[in-house]
Amino acid sequence: MRVTVNLNRLSYFVAVVESGSFTAAADRLGLAKAAVSHQVAQLEKELGTTLLARTTRRLSPTATGQRFYERAALILRDAEEAVGAVSAETDIPSGTLTLTAPLDYGAKVVTDAVATYLAAYPGMEVDLRFNDTVYDMIEKRLDLAIRAGWLVDSSERAKRVGTFEQLLVAAPAYAAKLGDTLALDDLAKADWIANGALKAPLEWRFTNRAGEDRTITGTALVTADSTDAAHCCALAGIGLAVLPDYQVRADIAEGRLVRLLSQWSLPSGGIHVVYPPSHFRPARVRAFVEILQRKEKERSRLAG
Repeated sequence: MRVTVNLNRLSYFVAVVESGSFTAAADRLGLAKAAVSHQVAQLEKELGTTLLARTTRRLSPTATGQRFYERAALILRDAEEAVGAVSAETDIPSGTLTLTAPLDYGAKVVTDAVATYLAAYPGMEVDLRFNDTVYDMIEKRLDLAIRAGWLVDSSERAKRVGTFEQLLVAAPAYAAKLGDTLALDDLAKADWIANGALKAPLEWRFTNRAGEDRTITGTALVTADSTDAAHCCALAGIGLAVLPDYQVRADIAEGRLVRLLSQWSLPSGGIHVVYPPSHFRPARVRAFVEILQRKEKERSRLAG
C-alpha cells in the first residue's frame, strides 16, 4: 500500500531530533511547541510507526526514527541546495554556514575570517566545529571542511587556498640550554614534544638553502594528543616542537618562543577547503571561501 506523507513535516521531525526536544525545536523553527508536537505526531500517524521515544526526562529517536532521520536530513539538504541553485544568480548568502576546521588553525585564522564574513553578511549565521576529527560531510551536513596539512584522499573535492610553514621552536629558557652553537645533529639528543596527531611526529626532513636534505629523528620527552597541546608544552619550556607558522608567529614576535636553526626549513603544508560531493556551491559557501582566501594572502604577505 502506498503511504502518502506531508513532506513539510520532515523539517519539524529533523529539527526535533537535532535539537533534542520539542521546546528547543520550536525555538529553532520560531513556532509554538504544541504546533511542532502536533506535526510530528501527524507524521508518525502517516507513516504508521513510532519515530520518537518519549519519556519524562528525555526524547530520542527510535531505531526506525534514526534511519528515517538520516534520510530526511539528506532530503532537506538536497531541497535547500535545489532552491539555492535556482536563486544562485542573486549571489546573496543566506541561511547557516556549517564548517569544520582544525582547532589550532580555526582559532588563529578561521575565527577572523568568520568575523569578517558576518560583518559583510549580517543576515548569516555560522555553525563552527573546531577539532582534528575528519567528519563525514554528508552525515554531519557540513557546507565545507578546512584542512591544514596534506590531503590523504586525493579524490576529495578540494581547493587549496593557502600554505603554511612548519617551524622548529622552543621556549627561550630551553633554547638557552641548547646553547648558541646548536647544530642539526644536536637535535637527536634534545628533548622533543611529539604531536601525536601526526603520523611521524619525531621524524623531520630539513632542507638548507643549498638544497641539502637531512632527516632527523628525535626522542619524545612528552607526547601530546593535539597541535594545541604540543604548543602549550613548548610554551612551558618542556622541549623542542615543530609547529605551524600561523600558530607561533605571534609567540616568536613577542619572545615567548624562539625559532631554531632558521637556515634549515621543513616541508610546507597546504590549507585546503574540502566540499561535500555536490556540483552546487551555495552563495554562502562561495562568499566565505573568497574571504578565507583573502585572509590567507594577507597572512602570507605578513609572514614574508
